[in-house]
Amino acid sequence: MALDIQVKTADITQLEVDVVVNAANSALAGGGGVDGAIHRAAGAERLQRACRALGGCPTGEVRATAGFDLAAAAIYHTVGPIWRGGNDNEPELLASCYRNCLQLAKEQGRGSIAFPAISCGVYGYPLEQAVAIAVAEARTFAPDNGSVETLVFCCFDQAMAARYRAELTRQTDT
Repeated sequence: MALDIQVKTADITQLEVDVVVNAANSALAGGGGVDGAIHRAAGAERLQRACRALGGCPTGEVRATAGFDLAAAAIYHTVGPIWRGGNDNEPELLASCYRNCLQLAKEQGRGSIAFPAISCGVYGYPLEQAVAIAVAEARTFAPDNGSVETLVFCCFDQAMAARYRAELTRQTDT
């Protein structure tokens, strides 16, 4: 089945998808931005307890918890790279975040997954480069997507959504 790639301007904690991806820190301790919003909306105490039991997550990898109070059944916590100029393996680590989340969704038989712009907040990854990587990973995954029918790039504003849409068009045309 074809993968439906969507771009939405929304609050990721309100999306009705099977999996919400959390742009987490390596301690899975909650924080600001998307991470803090997901912790608050899911029920911070229970989610923090579940995250502590996982013992952290290395950059580029993924760990899963229940969705708790979210509409999503699961939260995939992935740790994107901190931008250090692009010469510290950042592109591969960021691609690995998307790839590992998509593979886990496929293995777990999930039907839909929503991603924030991983590493683009306080981690400082340049948006244009990060979006190109995210879209490329979605396109690579699409032909063998298994049960995953819908992938949502969830954006917090229209400018970011426009960047994703432009990149999807660019990569479709090439």
